Amino acid sequence: MPVKKHLGTISILMKDRHSYAVEVQEILTANGHLIMARMGINPARTCVKKCAGIITLMVEGNVKEINDLTKKLDKLYGVVAKSVIITK
Repeated sequence: MPVKKHLGTISILMKDRHSYAVEVQEILTANGHLIMARMGINPARTCVKKCAGIITLMVEGNVKEINDLTKKLDKLYGVVAKSVIITK
């Protein structure tokens, strides 16, 4: 029996986007098969150094894949990641 795929979102807060962007991007690239859409915003548009960054992902995968991706991101120092599974 195939594992059921779900739709979900992952919200990522980088406390200093310049410092953590490379590590976050490496994880996202390695898990690109799960990512359907991505939106990134800079909440403080005039900020030059030590600026926060927010990325929201729309993902499709089984619960384990989505949770594993969220945990990998959340383990990074200075990064907070939370996921929501939308479909049952």
